[in-house]
Amino acid sequence: MAAGLDKETLDLTLEAFRDFAGDKLSDEVLLELDAKDEFPIALVRELCGEGLGIQLLFIEEEYGGMGGGAFDVYRVCEEMGRVDLGVATGVLATFLGSDPIHFGGTPEQKKRWMTRIAEEGLLMAYCATEPEAGSDLGALRSTAERVEKDGKVLGYRLNGNKQWISNGGYADLYSVLAVAPDGPSWFIVEQGTEGLSHGQPEDKHGIRASNTAAVSFTDLYVDADTLVGGVEGEGLTQAQAVFGYTRLMVAAFGLGGGWAALDRAIPYSTERIQAGGPLSEKQGYTHKLIVPHVAWLEASRAYIEETAERIDAGEGTLNTEGAIAKYMASEAGLYAADAAIQALGGYGYTREYMVEKIRRDVRITTIYEGTSEIMEMTIARDRWQSHLKTRGQHYHDAARELETLAGAHPEVGAAIAALALHALGEVMERARIGRLTRNQHVLLRLGELIAWAESAAVLAKRAARAAEGRLDPKADLRFSSPALATLSRIFARQAALKVGHQGLQLVVGAGEPQAAESAGLEQALDLAAIHRAQSGLITDMDRAADAIYRRD
Repeated sequence: MAAGLDKETLDLTLEAFRDFAGDKLSDEVLLELDAKDEFPIALVRELCGEGLGIQLLFIEEEYGGMGGGAFDVYRVCEEMGRVDLGVATGVLATFLGSDPIHFGGTPEQKKRWMTRIAEEGLLMAYCATEPEAGSDLGALRSTAERVEKDGKVLGYRLNGNKQWISNGGYADLYSVLAVAPDGPSWFIVEQGTEGLSHGQPEDKHGIRASNTAAVSFTDLYVDADTLVGGVEGEGLTQAQAVFGYTRLMVAAFGLGGGWAALDRAIPYSTERIQAGGPLSEKQGYTHKLIVPHVAWLEASRAYIEETAERIDAGEGTLNTEGAIAKYMASEAGLYAADAAIQALGGYGYTREYMVEKIRRDVRITTIYEGTSEIMEMTIARDRWQSHLKTRGQHYHDAARELETLAGAHPEVGAAIAALALHALGEVMERARIGRLTRNQHVLLRLGELIAWAESAAVLAKRAARAAEGRLDPKADLRFSSPALATLSRIFARQAALKVGHQGLQLVVGAGEPQAAESAGLEQALDLAAIHRAQSGLITDMDRAADAIYRRD
C-alpha cells in the first residue's frame, strides 16, 4: 500500500465528507431511511461520484485516484462509521469489490477497471460468501467452467449462488469468487450480463440503509480477460492478501460506531439531572457506562493505527494484526453502543433517538468480513505458532520490552500491560504442556486474551509516543497525552485481570485441577502483582471522566 496522503489532504478529505454528511445525512434523514429500510442509491452514488468522490481515496494515482494509504482509509472509514454504518457499508462494498483487482489484477486489468471506478464512480459488490459455505471460502460451490476453442480458453461460464452481498442489487461491477478447473479464482462481471440476477433486499436487524441481496449466476459467460490476474487458482491467495487491510476498515467502522453512540450519551448526561446533580458527575454513571468503553475504544484505536502504519510501511498483509484490530474495535463498538442505550434510559430504547439505531447497526461489524469467532481462531492459531517457535518466550520477550518502556514512561501503564503479557505467556505454555488446545473453546478464548493483552501493550506505546510528541501527524488527537496515559492505565489493569483470571480458569477448567495447583499456577501467573496493580483504579477513572467531560 502507498504511504498515503499528506496531512493537509487527509484533513480536507475528512472535512469534505463532514460537510457532505451535514448537508445530506442528518439524523432525521438517517432515521427515515432506517424506518423505511431504504438504500439511498442516489446519495451513495454522490459519495462515490462527482458529488464527493470518496472512492478516489483507495485508487492509485496512476489510475486517477488519490493514492490513499491504510492510515488514510482508517480515518475516513471511522468518520463514515460515525455518521451511518449502512451508508458506509455501501461504500465499503466498492472498496472490497475492487480489492481483488487492486492486489491481484494484471496491469491491464487495473488500468481498465480501477480507472473506470475512479472516473465513473462505479459501485461494486464483493461476491464471496455462499449460502452453504458462509465464511469458509475453501467450501465454495460456485463454478467457472472453461469455454475453449482449438485448445485456447476464450472465456468461462459461471454458475452459483452468493449470499449476504452488499450492493448486490445495485452494483455496476461484481467481483465473483468461483472454482475454476485449477482452483478458486476471481472474475469481474458487469451489470446486465445475461445470467446475472439478484434477490429481494434482505430484511436486516441493522444497517438498513445498505442494500444486501443474494446474487445468482446461471450459465453466465465472461471473457477470459475477466479472470483476475490471468491465472486460475489464485483466488484464495488474493483474498488472503487483503484481509489485514479490509478488516482494518471494518475495525474503523466499529470504532466510529462506538464513538457515535458515546458522543450522544456524554452530552446527555451533562443535562440530565438526577438526585440534585447531573449524571455526568456521578460515578455510578460515568464509571460504568462511559469510562471503561472509552478506554476500550481507544485501545482499539491504538491497535488500528499501529497496524495501519505498518501496512503503509510495507510490512506485508498483517492478517493477524488486522484480525486483532477488527475483533477489538467491533466488540468495543458494540458494547459502547449498548452502554449508550442504558445511559439514555427509556430515551435510548426508542427509535426516535439515534443510539438505538447505532446499536443495531454496529452489530454487523462483529459479523461481516469474518465473525468475531473467526477472528479469535485466526489470532490464536497464528500466535500459537509464535509461542511454539520461540519455545514459549514470545510474550515474555514482549513483556520485557514494555518493562523497559515503563522505565522511561512509568505513567503509561506499560508495567501493568507487561503483567498481562507475562501471564499470557504462562497460560499458553500450560496449555501446550497439557495439550489443552485440543479443546476448541480454549483456543478461541486464547484468541480473546491475546487480543486484549496486545492491545494493552500497543495503547501503552501510543501513550508514550504521545508524551514524546511522536504520534503520526495524521493520528486522531481527541485526548491529551496525560489523558491518554490515564486511559492506558485503566485498560492495562482490565487486560491484566482478564488474562490472569480467565487464563487460570481455562487451564484449570480444561486440565487437572490438582496438577494446576501443585505447579503453582497462581504464582506463575503473578496474580498477586496483578491484584496490586489495581491500586489507583478509581482515581484514574475519576481523572478519565474529567478528561472525557473536559473538566481538566
